[in-house]
Amino acid sequence: MSARADVLAAIRRSIGATGTEQTRIMAVDDRLERAPRGVVPQRGQVSGEDRLALFRKMAEYAQASIDEVPSPAEVPAAVASYLRQHNLPATLRMGEDSRLQAMPWGETALDIATGPSAGQDLTGLSHAVGGVAETGTLALTSGADNPTTLNFLPDNHIVVVREADLSGDYEDLWRRLRFAHGKGAMPRTVNLVTGPSRSGDIEQTILLGAHGPRRLHIVIVRG
Repeated sequence: MSARADVLAAIRRSIGATGTEQTRIMAVDDRLERAPRGVVPQRGQVSGEDRLALFRKMAEYAQASIDEVPSPAEVPAAVASYLRQHNLPATLRMGEDSRLQAMPWGETALDIATGPSAGQDLTGLSHAVGGVAETGTLALTSGADNPTTLNFLPDNHIVVVREADLSGDYEDLWRRLRFAHGKGAMPRTVNLVTGPSRSGDIEQTILLGAHGPRRLHIVIVRG
């Protein structure tokens, strides 16, 4: 027991608090629930087609490329087409994400490996949990479904995201994440990705692929 813990324990004893009182718990929950919302940029306050258009505009501004498909079944063909267009090998690595696994990859000639990347893969494929139209940013959570190594090690990163999972702003994205995972059960890591990796030297010459993929391609599933 530290001196600090001793002092706090003495205070709790003097006021008869155990930390399990329902009234106290409800008061704290209520205060957190009614916490004032911070300033949110107006740019992201759009919906429907306008939200999609803004996400696309901002992602392309950050040098990502974008493709749109009507349903998950069209994703494999779109990925294969992208690899052909850039003269890349018909190989890629992805995690155990059930949404990706359910897609008809057998209808393509792609050679697919599953699991984390050890650094030898040219192309990684992930499924984003969401996106932020305000900045054209993707949100990817860590885990066996979408290993974080796929975000950083392959030269080319292809990310699938549902149009329905696009948020206007970051506050809405975090609210949806907390709702999806539940209190106290957030993923260990949430990676926010805006465009391909880049860095600038002292002369501010931009270099792509400095700390991650040289290319970021986003496949948006409309249906």
